Amino acid sequence: MASLTYDLTLAGLSVGSAAALTGIGLIVTYRATGVLNFAHGAIAMVCAYLLRQFTVEWGRPLWLGASVTLLVVAPALGLALERFVFRPLAVLGGDPAQTLVASIGVFVLLVGGAALLWGQGARADAPTVVSADPWVPLAVAVAVAAAVGAATRWTRFGRELRAVVDDRSLAVLGGIDADRVAAAGWAFGSFTAGLTGVLLAPYVRLDPYGLPLLVMEVVAVAVAARMRSLPVAVVVALGIGIAQSQLTRLHPSGWAEPLLQAVGANLFVVALLVAALVLPGVGTRDALPRTATARVETPAGVWIVAVLLFLIPLGFAGRDLHTSVQVPALGVILLSLVVVTGRGGQISLGQAAYAGLGALFTALLSAGRFPYFTVLPELTSLLVAVLLVAPLGLLTGWPAISRRGLALALATFAVGVGVSRFVFAQPYATSGLTLTRPAGFEGDRAYYVLELGLLALALLVTRALRRGRTGRALAAMRDHEAGASAAGVRVPSLKLTAFVAGAALAALGGGLLAMGVRAFDPAAYDPVRGLLWFAAIVVLGADSTLGALAAAALLVGLDAGTKGGVAAAVIGVLAVLVGRFPGGPYEAVRAGVLRLRPGAVRGTEPAAGQRARLTPVGVRVRERVRAGARAGAARQRPTALAGATATAGASAADGRAAKAGQDAGDATAPAVAAADGWARAGSAEGAGQDMDGRSNGREPTEGGSANSGTHAADTTDTGRRRGGPGRRRTPTGSGLSPRGEGTPTEGMPNEGTPGGAPQEGATQDGATQDGATQDGATQDGATQDGARQGEGTPGGAPQSETTPGEATPSRATPDEGTPSRATPDEATPYRATPDEGTPSRATPDGATPYRATPGEATPGDRRPSGAEPMQRGGEQSGKPDHTPDQLSARHPDTRTGHGPPVSPNHPPRPASGHVPPAGPNHPPRPGPVAGPAPVDGATHTPHPTPPPTPSLRARHLHVRYGEFTALDGVDLDVLPGRVSAVVGPNGAGKSTLFHCLAGTLRPVQGRVSFGGRDITRLPAHARTRLGIARTFQQLAVFPSLTVAENVRVGAEQGRVADPGAVERALRLFGLDGPVRMSPAAGLPTGTLRRVELARALAGSPRVLLLDEPAAGLDTGEVAALTRVLRALADDGTALLVVEHDLDLVADLADVVHVMAAGRIVTSGPADHVLRSLDPLDPAVER
Repeated sequence: MASLTYDLTLAGLSVGSAAALTGIGLIVTYRATGVLNFAHGAIAMVCAYLLRQFTVEWGRPLWLGASVTLLVVAPALGLALERFVFRPLAVLGGDPAQTLVASIGVFVLLVGGAALLWGQGARADAPTVVSADPWVPLAVAVAVAAAVGAATRWTRFGRELRAVVDDRSLAVLGGIDADRVAAAGWAFGSFTAGLTGVLLAPYVRLDPYGLPLLVMEVVAVAVAARMRSLPVAVVVALGIGIAQSQLTRLHPSGWAEPLLQAVGANLFVVALLVAALVLPGVGTRDALPRTATARVETPAGVWIVAVLLFLIPLGFAGRDLHTSVQVPALGVILLSLVVVTGRGGQISLGQAAYAGLGALFTALLSAGRFPYFTVLPELTSLLVAVLLVAPLGLLTGWPAISRRGLALALATFAVGVGVSRFVFAQPYATSGLTLTRPAGFEGDRAYYVLELGLLALALLVTRALRRGRTGRALAAMRDHEAGASAAGVRVPSLKLTAFVAGAALAALGGGLLAMGVRAFDPAAYDPVRGLLWFAAIVVLGADSTLGALAAAALLVGLDAGTKGGVAAAVIGVLAVLVGRFPGGPYEAVRAGVLRLRPGAVRGTEPAAGQRARLTPVGVRVRERVRAGARAGAARQRPTALAGATATAGASAADGRAAKAGQDAGDATAPAVAAADGWARAGSAEGAGQDMDGRSNGREPTEGGSANSGTHAADTTDTGRRRGGPGRRRTPTGSGLSPRGEGTPTEGMPNEGTPGGAPQEGATQDGATQDGATQDGATQDGATQDGARQGEGTPGGAPQSETTPGEATPSRATPDEGTPSRATPDEATPYRATPDEGTPSRATPDGATPYRATPGEATPGDRRPSGAEPMQRGGEQSGKPDHTPDQLSARHPDTRTGHGPPVSPNHPPRPASGHVPPAGPNHPPRPGPVAGPAPVDGATHTPHPTPPPTPSLRARHLHVRYGEFTALDGVDLDVLPGRVSAVVGPNGAGKSTLFHCLAGTLRPVQGRVSFGGRDITRLPAHARTRLGIARTFQQLAVFPSLTVAENVRVGAEQGRVADPGAVERALRLFGLDGPVRMSPAAGLPTGTLRRVELARALAGSPRVLLLDEPAAGLDTGEVAALTRVLRALADDGTALLVVEHDLDLVADLADVVHVMAAGRIVTSGPADHVLRSLDPLDPAVER
């Protein structure tokens, strides 16, 4: 007995040593490059075949063949893969989905190439490099692990490797050659793969499919080590190897015998299932939203051609017709990947398992061997098999709820391997199975007609899942999972739906495939076949049903010859080229045709999201050309665009205002002047930046400039225009003198007009403009707030001047020239004409708003009565120690001089029972107006109201990340009708608090309540459906959907499913023009911000959470955004803003909370808190 145990232990050490080498190679490659090398097993197989070729076929000495194979060929293969396959992907940004596809493509290419060169048969004459004594392989594994550990810890290369692992981009900035580190990692990984292959080949069957899969099964060793620890990998490999060897001595009787034998022979597969499905997911840095491009519609003529091609085999006979029978069945299987991967965005490497289960269940049911079922007809058996396999999709759907990227790929691959090893390879389940075709369809031609009918049915099901509400939700989940959840999409249930539907389609195709060949062949559904199908569907169009049909025809047609492996080789070549042609072969051919077509190079512009990518050299050349163009434009700007741009902008504004006035009617409820505000900001569709911040190269529209109104000499790294010290802002984004004298700041362009050109004959902030004045001046011939207006006076000069005490405000009606305002429910945006100036704001009771003269101390004025006007440079009498303007001037990171201050144009804000002290820059904010505006000399005293009940409340929130405390007992109230702001330095806990409120992070202690209901444990999508919407600091739109479809997702999944909310939201934000049908991919940043906000509001939320909403916007866009958010607050919505821009916070917020070190250190009215901040305090730094 002792001798048997010892012998089995030695045998286990041999297997464990080879597994340890595999784990070491996978870990080193992953740590150096961030890529889980799925081709590791294929490289091992190729090296084993090459060593056999040297020694057996060519008769060379073993030592020479081993030296060339392990020291030359294997490292060279790794260097070639890094240089020509994975480095181009790293240059493009290292998209995890593309990297995974490329890795699988290398696997498929090497397997197909080996099958073509050496055939598909197994070889049993592989040479033995080392003796059968297990101590030599064990010593080799331990020595390699020790050498790698020493080099990592004590050498310069090791320090560089650790730096690249921690943060590749930061390491590059520090002068480290990340490409050299990656190349070394790939060379070493390929060396260990080759060493594993030559050690295992003498003891296993050497064939192109078996050895690669055997090596990939031991990836569990690396996963169990968390892709980091080499000692853990060695210990786990040796332990599993010994345990697997010891299990062979057990021989139970009865039903347990085959099960125990299967486990004993496949213990590494069991470890892989546990590591992939039970242990926490690995590869979290790869779990990023993948880049999605605009959807390309398939022309109807292409479908006609496809139908005709699928009808051609009806004229075949003999072997050709018999081979063609496989195409529709395989097309149905690949359609399952279109649903799961193409539309749902979920990586599924185990679809072959579901296809095989469908074939196996169909055979068992038709033979009467399935438990609890009698013999069933073939078609009935197929239908029942589909129903039985569909719920099994939860095997991969459930892990997908908490896993993405690499972790999900491993989980689905583990399921595929487990089903293959424990079901398909077991004689008790598959021996003696025969399968016949349905009655009446025994012939190849008749059966092909049946397959075409079922294929058409599968296409209809796929189309239903890809279109409509479910299709939009799936596309949203694919493009941006967190954004979809924030829009109200039930992401977990949607993932389960996608995997269950995919399993059903795969089972249908697998059953058809088995009946077509009249047999169940386990080899037709092995995991390697599943990898080939996945690579084929991705490279030929994952979200294209036509691509699935083309892939099926290609795979069957290429392998129909005498030599197998051609299809795998072709698909592998296409997959490894994904870094060169990210859009796939269809987009590559389409781009080439566009370049060759006459007139396509000049005078035409590709659609958004479909523009060909430039090479790195092309990018540098383009930037130099643009830099020269900007420099030239800056020298000619002061006089070139002054008149024409202003005239065009005014004409466009007049047209919009006329339409808005006609649509709005007499409505006077509070609304948002969004459409015109965004237009005046210079954010016309087609101009600006793409989603990644690069210029999209589009021509400006009428009244706008290509740079969206941004002056070349007055920009920052965020692309937002700034003013100098003391410069104030208006709601239109104009740069004004600190005294408010109506002239632009000296030396600065008028930012209220596109391109920054001053508008002829127009001044702002108290100056005349087209017969009207702005920001407290006269307008439209109607007297407002006691100031008599000049009717028809050129320039808008008042006929007589008044003081604040000489007149009382009067209510203006729409007939008197004041434009009416539509409520958000009426979906008609207010558009102000140049004659109207900046749009006014209605009082909460719906009365017509007033505008005050600059000297008045109105309830909405920022400057109290009697206060001295602000002096140039920010100097004024009675100024506090530190004003927000001074804070901005002393801290370069804080934005200065842009956006609208709260002015008479902003309505009175609700009171909380506390009136902050007055100040020269930030006067007290009054309580709400209880009734209509005073008329005919009547006076009105606002009555204080009790503080409203919080809509969203957080109490005693605690969040820890290991030993670090991110939140330490935070309390927060978000009140309806108020704008609350959270400010503080980086690392203060703002984002953590925001995630706790939004539902993307659960606190370890504390409570979050909404309307008195505890929502601490509710996920983000459930909170959205209750009425808590959010936006993201980084844009969270769905690039493959159009603007209207983006907004429709929010309307369909939000608190109120109101289809009419889509049109209202589009009109509210000026997105109801042609841009509504444009894909979100490639639109300017300002437009995408509007899309995201419109999507959030389309669900009628009660609370709106905004994470740095002004990031990436210019001054005019920030001004328009401020008006929109204030109007929402006036309409009763509770708003919470996390923002670094203290100027924006001062303009927008009612209450400010200052965070530091995980706690709220200061809270109170915005004016009081911002005046009391010390500019040198870390709490005000970014």
